[in-house]
Amino acid sequence: MLKKAFSLFFGLVFGFSAQAQRFGIVDTEKVLTQIPDYAQAQQQLDQLSRTWESEIESLMSEANAMRADYEAEKVLLTEEMKEERLKAIKEKEEEAKQKQQLYFGAKGKIYTKRQELIKPIQDKIYNAVQEVARRKNLDAVFDKGSGLVTLYISERVDISDEVLDKLNSNSN
Repeated sequence: MLKKAFSLFFGLVFGFSAQAQRFGIVDTEKVLTQIPDYAQAQQQLDQLSRTWESEIESLMSEANAMRADYEAEKVLLTEEMKEERLKAIKEKEEEAKQKQQLYFGAKGKIYTKRQELIKPIQDKIYNAVQEVARRKNLDAVFDKGSGLVTLYISERVDISDEVLDKLNSNSN
C-alpha cells in the first residue's frame, strides 16, 4: 500500500513538472537605460517639455500680472473698463490652458513626439524579447519594470479557445 501511494505521489509530481510552464522576466527599465537612442530621445522630450512649460508659465505670468494690475486699479476704472480688463485676463488664461492642452493633453504634441521617438525603441525591445523567448523555449515573459506586465506569451499556453469551448458547451 505504501509503495502504491509513493508511486502515485512521484507520478503526480513528475507529471506536473513535465507540464510546468517556463517563464522569463525582463526589466525593461534596465534595458532602456542601456540603449543610447533611448537616452537621446528622452533628452529631446525633456527639452521640448521644458520649452513648452516655459511658454505656458510665461502666459500664466502675464495673466497674473494683468490681474494684479486690475486689482490695483479697479477702483479707478469704469464698469466698461473693468469688463474689458477682465475679458483680456480670461483670454490670456484661456490661451495658457489651450497651449497646455495642445502640448501636454491626452493626444498632445508631447504624446505624439514620444510615440515618434520611443515607440521604435520599444518595438525593438519587444522583438528582441520574442526572439529570446522562442530561442529559450519560454512560455511567457513578464516585464518586472512595469509591475509584471506580460510582454510575450506562447500560443501553446493560451487557453482562451478552450475556455470559450467550455463556456459554449455549458450554455447548451
